[in-house]
Amino acid sequence: MGDKLPGLDRLAEDLTAGRTSARALAEAALAKIYDPEGEGARAFIAVDDATVLANADHIDALRKRGRAPSRFAGIPFSVKDLFDQAGEVTRAGSMILASAPPAGVDAPAIARLKAMGLVVLGRTNMTEFAYSGVGLNPHYGTPRSVYDRKTGRIPGGSSAGAGVSVGDGMCALAIGSDTGGSCRIPAAFNAIVGYKPSFGRIPTDGVFPLAHSLDSIGPLAVSVSSCAIADAIMAGDWSGRIAPREASSLRLGIPSRIVLDDLDPQVAAAFEASRKRLEKAGAHFSDVDFPALLELPAVNAGGGISAVEACHVHRDILADHADEYDQRVRRRIESGFKINAPAYVAILDFRQRLIADYQRLMRGLDGLVMPTTPNIPPPISALDDDKDYGTINFFCLRNTFIGNFLNACAISLPMTAPGEAPAGLMLMAPWGSDQALFAMAAAVEGVLAI
Repeated sequence: MGDKLPGLDRLAEDLTAGRTSARALAEAALAKIYDPEGEGARAFIAVDDATVLANADHIDALRKRGRAPSRFAGIPFSVKDLFDQAGEVTRAGSMILASAPPAGVDAPAIARLKAMGLVVLGRTNMTEFAYSGVGLNPHYGTPRSVYDRKTGRIPGGSSAGAGVSVGDGMCALAIGSDTGGSCRIPAAFNAIVGYKPSFGRIPTDGVFPLAHSLDSIGPLAVSVSSCAIADAIMAGDWSGRIAPREASSLRLGIPSRIVLDDLDPQVAAAFEASRKRLEKAGAHFSDVDFPALLELPAVNAGGGISAVEACHVHRDILADHADEYDQRVRRRIESGFKINAPAYVAILDFRQRLIADYQRLMRGLDGLVMPTTPNIPPPISALDDDKDYGTINFFCLRNTFIGNFLNACAISLPMTAPGEAPAGLMLMAPWGSDQALFAMAAAVEGVLAI
């Protein structure tokens, strides 16, 4: 696995104390990206070295005059190729949009980070149009997970390059999107932290949409505190300082349906070991029976909400460029045309009932806990066959999508030791519980990191 960087707080301390500079951080990041033995060429779609270094130098000059816009000014971060940046083309991982006009302004989420002085490194690779949980891209190549590079394993998607950029130590922070698990799956498969905020907290303006009812913007980073800092900057609704909490105060529910089925042995062992460590630290666990979860696979078998809303976004593009799509992505989008209006409304109604049931279920609990994915990252070659691709993609998304469908906030933390097959532990809480969830996650992280 790659050597991950320190968290944002530590980098900020080093910058403030003069132990490093924005220029030094930028040069180190670029060296990692261009390392011929690394994954930078596949993790990034575009990097403008001159602009990166010029922006870093500008921050260093401001800091020398005592005018740095924040203590985090000068820290490099990567941006998923889904976000508008002024003067750059938003390709969304496609070739179809490669010749589109450059964006006129930054997406607000990126603008807010830049306003704090963080330095954009470049645009990261992704599943075309963000429509898969595995992270393959036939146009720009598929970056390999940090684990078992010799075999070559999937990075998780759709924020594939984002996960690898952090997991490989190219940067300490990446910005991705999460419609069904696209921040959390790459986090799990690259042994880092990934966060899906409550829907609507971070504006999605200037972000190429997949499904407007489900799309969220989230950070992938080296630690819970780093994700919290980025979340706070992008949302603008809290300080990013996590309230201290002891693991012994946690009341966590483990769903007894679906989420523990058919786990890879490594994931099952890691989850059980994590539960025991948390119990030893005083955390309280309860089995939670949520029968309605059994209906989710059937509800989404035809693509569900994501497919309907994606085909609405893509109907005009498909009319002119269908053959230029990743054909696997094209088929998933086009499945939405087979879902009629009454069926779509029925899915939305079912979702609202499930959200209400979930909120009642959570009374007396702080959150739900489960493996982020049932599997470790499979070999890229295992997805050569279209049928296997579909099966593995659905399996990767199975647990994470529950959070999106239930309108929850959720976070994935590493639960395996460096060098082991990576697996994530996911905590999930009701909409609007983001600050409480970060406090829970920090307590869990403190136990699992011992």
